[in-house]
Amino acid sequence: MLELIYKETDKMGERKGTNKYYPPDYNPAVGGLNKFRGTHALRERARKIHLGIIIIRFEMPYNIWCEGCNNHIGMGVRYNAEKTKIGMYYSTPIYQFRMKCHLCNNHFEIKTDPANLDYIIVSGARRQENRWDPTQNEQVVPETKETSRKLYDDAMFKLEHKNKDISISKKSSAALNRLLDRQECVWKDDFAANSALRERFRATRKEIKKKEQEHASFCKRLSINIPILPETKEDKNLASLLLLKKKQNINEKNFNIFKYVQNSRSFNNFDAIGKTPLSGTKELTSLVSNQYDSESLSD
Repeated sequence: MLELIYKETDKMGERKGTNKYYPPDYNPAVGGLNKFRGTHALRERARKIHLGIIIIRFEMPYNIWCEGCNNHIGMGVRYNAEKTKIGMYYSTPIYQFRMKCHLCNNHFEIKTDPANLDYIIVSGARRQENRWDPTQNEQVVPETKETSRKLYDDAMFKLEHKNKDISISKKSSAALNRLLDRQECVWKDDFAANSALRERFRATRKEIKKKEQEHASFCKRLSINIPILPETKEDKNLASLLLLKKKQNINEKNFNIFKYVQNSRSFNNFDAIGKTPLSGTKELTSLVSNQYDSESLSD
């Protein structure tokens, strides 16, 4: 089987070699086909190679702001950049990349910084500052070259550094043990934990879908096309206070009926009943309530 594979690979290699076209006037003494044709192997990418510039595909190392159009360009956006060697940092070359913004006619230049393992914007853009000090978040920071040199040369500094590391490990051991216990308790059974998370996700998704359907039906019923915020307890309380007419209990309604009777022309007609208004509350209510309600509605 292996011999068959080796034979097939040999055939493919021979086929690639024999598929190259050599013109009849080709002279092997000149060199390869590129030299014979006067072209470069990189084709258009090497059109400025006589100036020491080569065209490469450059990927943005961090988020920047273009100074030409003030638009945001995210990390990972790729450009065709002109790569130029501009210097050396000890034995490491320093390269500069020049590229054009895809949103305007502005050009920006970025160069490498081997000393700090970073990129520096030379012109045409500014960096979006979202860097932080890792020591503030209690992250593990690698030792600098100066600290490493002291650890190698100075025995007292090495002892102090070691004692400091031991104290830090003792302080963080309690939190580390709690994390390990939680991981052992919650994520020991990966299948059960994953099933619980997926079930919760399904329930949340159904609830969101139900709310979206209710919102769509509400907007369709009122013929509106604006987003409606979810109802809250404060909204219900406020809506209960915004009534067109204050509700009256029985005593307030009777008092208003008496006020209406006293101000009306037919007040003396109720003396035939033989009772005063205060003693004949039910009779007056039954006689006047219909007329009072009808006139109050008409008003």
